[in-house]
Amino acid sequence: MYKNIRRSAYHLAESGAPWTEDFRALPFPEHWHAGLLELHNHGRDEDKRQLTLPTRRLDGVLQTLAPDVIVRPRPRIPVESGPQSDEDFWMYVPASSPDPLPGRAMEQLLDAWLRTLGPKEASQDPRFHSLLLANSAELKRNLPGWQSVTNVELLTAETTPGGTAAPESQQFQLATDAMARRILTLDPYPFEGGELRFRALPRGPRDQGAELMSQPLCRTVKRKEWWFSVVLNISLHTTPFTPKPHLHLHWGVRRWATHPQGAAKQLKLPYREATTVYLRPTIPWLPGAPATERYALARLRRDRQADTFVWSENDSAGILRGLSLAGNFPDPEQLLTEPVSWIGEGPGVRAAVVHSTRMGKHEIGTGFMPNQRARLTEWAEQALPEALVRVPDLSRGRGKGIGAPENRPPKPRTDEAKKNKLLRETRARRVALATQYRIASSGSEQDDPPVVEVRLLWQSPEVRKEAVSQFAKALGLDGDGGITADQVTDRECDEAVPGAPVVLEWRTAELTLRLRCLPLGEGLGDRLAPDPAVKGKGAAIASAVTARRRALRAWLSVDGADPSSPALALVEIAHVSTFRPAATDPKFAIRLGCADAGLLTQFVVAPSADRQIDNVDSLDHRTHSSWLDGLRQLGVRVLPQHTLGDDLPENLSYAAVWMVKRRKDGPTRLPKHLPVAVRVTPLPDGDGLAAVQGWDDAAGEWVCYPRFLLGLVKQAEIDPQAFADSVPSSANDGGTEDSLPKTPYVTGKQWRSNLAQQRKETARFLQRVLHSLRGQPTVLITHAQNSRLHWPWLQDGQTERDLIKTGHAPAGRLDDELRLVRVRGCGGRETAQWWGLAEPGKPHGQPAGFWALPASPSSRTAPRGRVFYSTTERPGTHAISPSLDRLATRVNAAGNLTSQAGTSAWNPTLMEITVLGCHEDDDHGLGASGKPDDAEALALAMHQLRQAPDYAAALSLPLPLHLAGLAQAYVLPTLVESDGTAVEEAAVPASDLGVDDPDLADAPGLAIQPDGEEGAEWH
Repeated sequence: MYKNIRRSAYHLAESGAPWTEDFRALPFPEHWHAGLLELHNHGRDEDKRQLTLPTRRLDGVLQTLAPDVIVRPRPRIPVESGPQSDEDFWMYVPASSPDPLPGRAMEQLLDAWLRTLGPKEASQDPRFHSLLLANSAELKRNLPGWQSVTNVELLTAETTPGGTAAPESQQFQLATDAMARRILTLDPYPFEGGELRFRALPRGPRDQGAELMSQPLCRTVKRKEWWFSVVLNISLHTTPFTPKPHLHLHWGVRRWATHPQGAAKQLKLPYREATTVYLRPTIPWLPGAPATERYALARLRRDRQADTFVWSENDSAGILRGLSLAGNFPDPEQLLTEPVSWIGEGPGVRAAVVHSTRMGKHEIGTGFMPNQRARLTEWAEQALPEALVRVPDLSRGRGKGIGAPENRPPKPRTDEAKKNKLLRETRARRVALATQYRIASSGSEQDDPPVVEVRLLWQSPEVRKEAVSQFAKALGLDGDGGITADQVTDRECDEAVPGAPVVLEWRTAELTLRLRCLPLGEGLGDRLAPDPAVKGKGAAIASAVTARRRALRAWLSVDGADPSSPALALVEIAHVSTFRPAATDPKFAIRLGCADAGLLTQFVVAPSADRQIDNVDSLDHRTHSSWLDGLRQLGVRVLPQHTLGDDLPENLSYAAVWMVKRRKDGPTRLPKHLPVAVRVTPLPDGDGLAAVQGWDDAAGEWVCYPRFLLGLVKQAEIDPQAFADSVPSSANDGGTEDSLPKTPYVTGKQWRSNLAQQRKETARFLQRVLHSLRGQPTVLITHAQNSRLHWPWLQDGQTERDLIKTGHAPAGRLDDELRLVRVRGCGGRETAQWWGLAEPGKPHGQPAGFWALPASPSSRTAPRGRVFYSTTERPGTHAISPSLDRLATRVNAAGNLTSQAGTSAWNPTLMEITVLGCHEDDDHGLGASGKPDDAEALALAMHQLRQAPDYAAALSLPLPLHLAGLAQAYVLPTLVESDGTAVEEAAVPASDLGVDDPDLADAPGLAIQPDGEEGAEWH
């Protein structure tokens, strides 16, 4: 068993010298001379005049034309009142680098930029033209000069009142870029059959850290050649209560699109989004500029008028167009029809198109397994400056072995043991279902076993038959439900209607189960049909959703569905690829209509032999999994039982808060955010039985989980008049007939105002939830990337030990019964990559366990640790050797060249667990039990909550937080029914909201405020 794990993270050595570098810097352009601001404000009303110049468009162009420049964003105006950070320089370059924009190159670039500063209608204004010429002449006489900035400390940082490092904003770019440049001085990385030669990538002000990328590599998989590159991302992060920031190294794979498709024999690029292309020029883009070893970045977009793909000009005014550089770029048609001729080594500009999942399947696997990642990291560590050292290795914390919960089932080794395990699991589900039914019935006394009804809404006989079989298998039901195949024919099943379904019934000691089988008729499962008479695509979609929702509710009501008695429906639906355009997918309208009728929904995709779907053989597995997921929506869960005895308070409950974020990218086209909370309370009379409840904010009480999920649908509705001022789409947006309106522009001021309001609503929500938890020992579990944007106290730079703050009031101590824990997942590369340290001569691995920093002799008087880590076992479906080598090419016994490039790696997240608040400090008083809390015991309980016995694989998050995250499937903002005309809302194509892993879902905490006060797309 591995005893330690190592992280690819680095910090300043103890008592060592600071790491410093010299730079040259350029101030923001409004400091060059006053005439530039006059040009930008020409024709503006007095109250709309700007104090800064827009640089976002030029920042994008610099990634292509001057990739060696480090471009800084403008200081962010705080969302709430408070001091604004000092303005930094606009651009940096290392002092040892040549001037990236000398003389003529700078003149040409600035001339093109100047033409974008005025309003579009000013191009014919003589006064604007005069100002433009005057400013151009002034800049050429006095080109902005680079200033020397010496001894810049890259990792030395002040600390917050909570003892957490607080780096300056420029350090996040300067430190990572400096580390990248050091790695580039190393010899190439050798591997069997070749070597990796890295180049730097341009990074804009909104990009995280620095990035290096190897030359494209070609491997043959399934008799076709596929291309990929190795990518190293270098980023800077902080950890709560840790006074030093950390540099992280993250290795990954970037795959290239090289296989033309369709009748046009071109790469299949998305119409709605620009596609990234990396370029390697042989000569500088701008005359007089120095040659660069860095890749350049450009984008291809769809030109609707020309019905072809063109190079994006980064903005409507066309900075690149003004530079007349089109001849230096590869011809888009040639690049898309013959991509292989542009990739790899060769004469002239080289180009590689980034593959995306929308282009189809790519046969190169993703990621690296631990042994190869460790070797790559050891190579990069040769470039570390003397001031930097690797962070200490983690050792196993308290708990035996992998830190499994008490009720973890043993692995069966014989057929008899497997059979007994299956019997125990199915009986546990029946007991839990009966228990949750009684909880939902307000605890009413019932002598007889409860009767639970479930619906099957099918569209094909294959799914109907398999669903009945898998329902019985999931719950361990004997018999055929009381109706044999001879008694019921396919015709009778086809002719079943609401109110007269085919009903199957099973009776067990725990409960009676009835399965009502109905064909999903009357077109309720068909694609949505927006009314062409409704103006605006957003309004037409909303109208179609509303119509289908009402029709389905009425149809189910005829069958006796009761909104006051939550139940479950398994719904067969066609594969998402069959709905064109994507906005006509009825899945979300079906979920809403079922919810209105009191039915929770779980979907199973219809079987199809289509080559793009090919899911016929997996129908049994998919149907079985769908039933299990549906039962979990009813609260059928097995709670992992901790092994900590009286080190945790008796009758400890677990609550979790999750910020459900449904912005413009939601399927029903309207922005909305909603905080939700779930509570899991162990029950005394069952092995892992627990009451699962959700917070009903309207009623101000905890309700059963099914009722909570259904209630979210109503809470999420939004008045369409809130979006009456949406901005029309740009004429330059590419698309097809079925493309949706372009995303509206949102200024920084609008973004901050919106977020400030949401923070106020979140604070009031948290205060109500916290008040409801008084009197019961509870751990409140939160997620860093998901919640910190709306609950700022969770941010590294704000939180303090054993205090809590939910609004504008000063932070205060925790209630005696409350503990506060924050977990952090892999989003934003905020937890480091890792591997288990093996004995010499053996491959490094991926051990499961609960991990902590080892105690150091110098920390006797330091506060006890509050930060711990969790890793889980590899699922049985990912039986991949930890020594998988993605790079090597070998000759097999048949004399053919082979590799393992086509196998995807599996990399479990190193989950960070921080006990933000507990009662281990006597100065803050003790908990109600009278016994000091043990922060490590609380963290181990979080680790054990990831190992739910009724899941085939460990969860990425503790179970209560996982349940709260899954609730987002029911927060589907749609139009409130009103008498007014619905507002057209911009959107992007709908996506499937059935997120299996909330930790991988879109994280609001990673959102970035739009630059300054310029218009920017909402992200």
